[in-house]
Amino acid sequence: MRQVPPTLRRGRLDSRGRAAPLRMCVGCRARTAKSDLLRLVVIEGVIVPDPRGRLPGRGAHVHPDLGCLELAERRRAFPRAFRLAGPLDGEALRARLATQAARQQDGTPVSDV
Repeated sequence: MRQVPPTLRRGRLDSRGRAAPLRMCVGCRARTAKSDLLRLVVIEGVIVPDPRGRLPGRGAHVHPDLGCLELAERRRAFPRAFRLAGPLDGEALRARLATQAARQQDGTPVSDV
């Protein structure tokens, strides 16, 4: 019988050598490690960031970048990703990502989104 070496699962390896789970950004539609993306959920019609990944409900993932957020809004990806009809308010999310981007340019450390 032929010996076949074990294959790694798809995905980026984490610090312990295990494969990290992959998620797709709803903006740019790139498959990336879950740890590199920001999870979003909808609470009462408002898109809320979930950096710890603990809020209930269907989640969508996006890069923590205004470019990916704008692309997702332009493509109307959020209602499809959340499986909800109607407009969703993303202004609070946009403001948080804008302040995070400004802090990164100033050199101020950013803890969470």
